[in-house]
Amino acid sequence: GRMIAEGYATTFNQPYELYRKEDIVVNEQVDPEAFAECDMSDVIFQLNHQGTVMARQSNGSLIVEVDENGLFTAADLGRTEAARRPYEEISTGMITKMSWGFIVGEYYYDKDTRTIVHTKVKKIFDVSAVSIPANQNTEINARSWADGVIDLAARSEAELDERRRRLRLKIKLQEVVTNEN
Repeated sequence: GRMIAEGYATTFNQPYELYRKEDIVVNEQVDPEAFAECDMSDVIFQLNHQGTVMARQSNGSLIVEVDENGLFTAADLGRTEAARRPYEEISTGMITKMSWGFIVGEYYYDKDTRTIVHTKVKKIFDVSAVSIPANQNTEINARSWADGVIDLAARSEAELDERRRRLRLKIKLQEVVTNEN
């Protein structure tokens, strides 16, 4: 089966320490709108931003999507021998975080909090499983393809239950309105 590694390469509105020297700390954070015009064509997946390409968008082995939490990624690491080793390192908890390589677009510096806030990112080159992340809020987890199918089925069932609940509520509301008339 497939060997899927998924997680967040960066998160929104969660400052993280970018630089520290003695008492001076500079933070960085990403605004939820930063990817609105971002070039995310053919992003690659690597280990520590270097070496072998283990997954990429153009061959369908990598998904990179913006959601409400940040930059979500899912990589199929079962396609090559070189990609299987990082999958094992992720699945055993040796590597638990992610990072991303990008070209800065627009940003501002908040002097009060000493935080660089990225409001526009021009391009994303890579997402990487990393040993030591800049952003501790990131994560990466390994799962098998079967786990993903099970998760999808569970989510679908939960969505169906929610739709049933709403329909029952709507029917009850209609009954109340009908009984009042």
